[in-house]
Amino acid sequence: MPDVKHKPPSEPDEEHLLRRIARGDRAAFEELYRRTSPWLAVRLRRRCADEQIVAEVMQETYLAVWRAAGSFAGVVTGGSAVGWVWTIAARRLVDAFRRRAHHAQPPPEIQGPKAAPAAEEVALAGTVGDSVGDALRTLAPELRQVLQAMALDGLSVRETAILLGLPEGTVKTRARRARIVMREALS
Repeated sequence: MPDVKHKPPSEPDEEHLLRRIARGDRAAFEELYRRTSPWLAVRLRRRCADEQIVAEVMQETYLAVWRAAGSFAGVVTGGSAVGWVWTIAARRLVDAFRRRAHHAQPPPEIQGPKAAPAAEEVALAGTVGDSVGDALRTLAPELRQVLQAMALDGLSVRETAILLGLPEGTVKTRARRARIVMREALS
């Protein structure tokens, strides 16, 4: 009789955890949160320096995951569970930015020509330096947003489109234009 070695039981993947969450399994939810919340917080902080907004988005995201876990079925195009969680978080972050923009009117003295750099600019400068960073900072804002989401954050075209509220074709076009501009700037 051949010697059969028993493999230790492997941990369930995130997709399996979501199926269990859909059935109301709190332990599966806690495990998914333990696995995904650290990287999710980092990704959100890359997009937003306001810790209060990040905390609110995290809470709203995991509440949505708990409520909608049953709707995850490899999400239309065979997406991953963590991609699904990120898509929810990205939508919640966009919603938070819209709420903030709708409710906040900056005082006139802040609108002068010497306004402080946006948090995104500071994060970009800290992430990419030298000639590549200089070339990125010279891109038009709409091109830089797409390139940052896809190249630095590792989002797909679909995820970038959702995050920025753009059609996928527009994301593809802007990404292509951004690459051309970057290639010219670096040559």
